[in-house]
Amino acid sequence: MLKSIWVSGFVLQKLNMEFLGIPTLITLPIEKIVSGGLKMYLVESKGGAIICMLLSLFFLGTWPAIFTLLERRGRLPQHTYLDYSITNLLAALFFALTFGEIGKSTPEKPNFITQLSQLSENWPSVMFAVGGGVVLSIGNLCTQYALAFAGLSVTEVITASMTVVIGTTLNYFLDEKINKAEILFPGVGCFLIAVCLASAVHSSNTADNIAKLSSLSSTEDLETGNDTAENVKFGTADFLVELEKRRAIKVFGKSTLSGLSIAFFAGVCFSLFSPAFNLATNDQWHALKKGVAKLVVYTAFFWFSVSCFALAIILNVIFLYRPLLNLPRSSVKSYLKDWNGRGWAFLAGLLCGFGNGLQFMGGEAAGYAAADAVQALPLVSTFWGIVLFGEYQRSSRRTYVLLASMLLMFIVAVAILMASAGHRK
Repeated sequence: MLKSIWVSGFVLQKLNMEFLGIPTLITLPIEKIVSGGLKMYLVESKGGAIICMLLSLFFLGTWPAIFTLLERRGRLPQHTYLDYSITNLLAALFFALTFGEIGKSTPEKPNFITQLSQLSENWPSVMFAVGGGVVLSIGNLCTQYALAFAGLSVTEVITASMTVVIGTTLNYFLDEKINKAEILFPGVGCFLIAVCLASAVHSSNTADNIAKLSSLSSTEDLETGNDTAENVKFGTADFLVELEKRRAIKVFGKSTLSGLSIAFFAGVCFSLFSPAFNLATNDQWHALKKGVAKLVVYTAFFWFSVSCFALAIILNVIFLYRPLLNLPRSSVKSYLKDWNGRGWAFLAGLLCGFGNGLQFMGGEAAGYAAADAVQALPLVSTFWGIVLFGEYQRSSRRTYVLLASMLLMFIVAVAILMASAGHRK
């Protein structure tokens, strides 16, 4: 009786798929689907990993542009970062409560809620995830200030390239060399060249801006400007003066090395968060006791984001009352009343949160070294910098040549890095 029901069901399934024009080679026995049940959704193929990386690339390349937009409109960076931190955590909760809760929990792959209750057993991996969130939070905080000094394009190239040079090398060895070294490390070398070119672009563009400002006759002109904000054009001296008047972080008179130094420090922080997350999910150092399940990527991402959120709240509340770089003092009450640009700050947090989550999903499948290809985000940031903020408008030919060389080297580096993708068994 049961056998006849199964045969009838299989025949009906086969007829339906042939009627729809779907090849019958991909049919599966009905009882296999029923007995197997739903499983937690994890990216396991190279194709899926690449799709995650491309989406992550767009998200991670866009949120710094929003930070730049708000700073140039005069919103205090402490207010922006507090808003950003809230939605960044919400993005991690979304991953955990959706993808992390799909299907039945198993001893090898516990779902999110189950792993939360196992903290007494998996705490060593949780600590690695927490450490990754701490260095990411510090890196993002530094990036916010570096954007004002070095500009969107150069800041992102420096931080991304530093992440690849250090972080990708660490991930390569942590992932037991599943990525092709003969392809991976030439790509890392190209990123290092891109860093040098980014520094040259920043220096050249700074010299261009100084030359433009020297055309203004006096210090009074630098403070008042010669035109209204509506009439100035991108790249002119008047544009630079009007920008300085509006923005929250004043950059006139500051050392040209300030932005580069902050960006390089942020890059070092960024280079550590991915290896820490790798250790949290794969336990290469065997910190867990035998029989304890490794952290699922969604659980690790939750703890990672919690620590990122906690540190951001503590530091930025302190910075409200003891601001950096001669920024105006603020307060929690003033922050809560500041709705100017809050929606954009919330969006930035969501974009960064989803970008990080997708990067980790792709890295778990294809290796975290290859997933660092999402550090191509300066290609997206440079686009926004030129279109939205007029970066490099009316600059010298030397600056344009260096900019084109930097972007070309970056494209080559990313292509090589993605070609090194492996497959985690």
